[in-house]
Amino acid sequence: MLSILSLIVTVLIVLIFVRIVLSWFPPGGDLLNSAQRFTFMATEWLLEPLRRVLPPVRLGGAALDLSPTIVLLILFVLRGMLAGH
Repeated sequence: MLSILSLIVTVLIVLIFVRIVLSWFPPGGDLLNSAQRFTFMATEWLLEPLRRVLPPVRLGGAALDLSPTIVLLILFVLRGMLAGH
């Protein structure tokens, strides 16, 4: 059971990293759009509740969404706890 939970947490970590990297690219091409849509749908349920509590940080004219970073930290801690058990 713990190995399944650890695998799920690892998959979520990878998906969030992929989402972060894909956010650096403008929409374009079927493959990129499909990957962006998939990672958005697979991770938004986890990021959106935190985003409601923690709004993006304003940096001049841009905004920095800290929710992926915070969720990644939580997932790394959770994975460490599962591995240590």
